[in-house]
Amino acid sequence: MAAELERRGISTVAVILLREAAVKVRPPRALCVPFAHGYPLDRPGSPSRQHAVIEAALRLLERADAKPPLLADFGQGRGAD
Repeated sequence: MAAELERRGISTVAVILLREAAVKVRPPRALCVPFAHGYPLDRPGSPSRQHAVIEAALRLLERADAKPPLLADFGQGRGAD
């Protein structure tokens, strides 16, 4: 779905729990997170952590230097905290 939205000019970012899946599927932009399945933004009741994940994902949209597919790991490098 992300690829079709991108073809129509709408930028997308996926938050991915399984990096291996992102490598195979190759979404245009993906933030790989190290959290438990079912918790892509980390634990419930942790708004500051959840905001950090969302901000890191949105920063991938600002990466003019990167061409799709862009895979970033949360907590490492540009585009992640």
